Amino acid sequence: MADTQDDIKKGLAGVTVDYTAISKVNPETNSLLYRGYPVQELAATQSFEAVALLLWNGDLPTEPERAEFETFERANRDLDDDIKTVIDLLPLDAHPMDVVRTAVSALGASAADVADNSPSADLAKAKLLFAKIPAMVAYDQRRRRGQGLVPPREDLDYSRNFLWMTFGEEPVDVVAEAFNVSMILYAEHSFNASTFTARVITSTTADLYSAVVGAIGALKGALHGGANEAVMHIFDEIGSAERVAGWLDDALANKRKIMGFGHRVYKKGDSRVPTMKAALDTLVAHYGADELAALYDELETAFVARKGIYPNLDYPSGPAYHLIGFDTLTFTPLFVAARVTGWTAHIMEQTASNALIRPLSAYNGPDERHVEGYVASEADRAAAARPEEA
Repeated sequence: MADTQDDIKKGLAGVTVDYTAISKVNPETNSLLYRGYPVQELAATQSFEAVALLLWNGDLPTEPERAEFETFERANRDLDDDIKTVIDLLPLDAHPMDVVRTAVSALGASAADVADNSPSADLAKAKLLFAKIPAMVAYDQRRRRGQGLVPPREDLDYSRNFLWMTFGEEPVDVVAEAFNVSMILYAEHSFNASTFTARVITSTTADLYSAVVGAIGALKGALHGGANEAVMHIFDEIGSAERVAGWLDDALANKRKIMGFGHRVYKKGDSRVPTMKAALDTLVAHYGADELAALYDELETAFVARKGIYPNLDYPSGPAYHLIGFDTLTFTPLFVAARVTGWTAHIMEQTASNALIRPLSAYNGPDERHVEGYVASEADRAAAARPEEA
């Protein structure tokens, strides 16, 4: 048992806890790989639906496999009446992450197969969550704006339908393509905090819905999924490129954490950023958002020059979602819609080769002490005298 400070790995930094065949960062190319494929190649050539099947099944789908999944997904996009009722009962000022967490929990509570952890049942649940979560996210943004539900359309692909349900109009290609890229880039990233949370819950043999709900809770934090929201809050606070230098001087003097920069895995820059930045550039050109682009570039240049820390995926994705029209509070639920593919792939991998995840801790509290007047029972005395098992 660890009992010295040197033995403790705070945050499990540098600790390898298990194998995974789902994703890795290739240190030689600094590329994030999904089942061996560089994510930038997938973002340039694949639909999000195909990438989901890759993460779940291990290979890119054949045309019949893709068509079968798309037929299922398009037939299950609607927001069920009971889930809509649950969402409507929540206050309008509830954080959207709390709304989607509650809606997923309600979906699991009503599922007939919730306790079936077989591979086929869990894959079916993963596909259902993939289809249902966009309706939850889209409706919550609309209700907070005083707008009604927009039913899904089966003639649109995943990304176009998601945007249709959110905004009530069919997106132009440049917007749909940028959104599809963001979903692929956010889909998976090894043993991050939310994925590890899902695997810990799964290791107890809890059901897939419980593991996803726990992962959503972990993703809400600003040090994880909430960072893309924080990026836009920073942009709003700064206001314009001309104010970056003064704002950054003050922020660094006050030791503020600048969200959207740095990553525990990437030391030379997040490999996903160039792809997402290219997608952001297409949106900037489409919307004529030159002032936003100037602020983005100035803050990145100044921060890298001052600290040598590079942007992570949240830095370009936050402004991209803003330009598309999403409320800032909706950014992290969009992350949920993407990452549920990776979470569920890890849940199924954990189940297939399970061991209860139960680390040790090093105790640094008071030595043993006793309550005044307490008289130990005979059973307590016998237990205390029992030799410790090896």
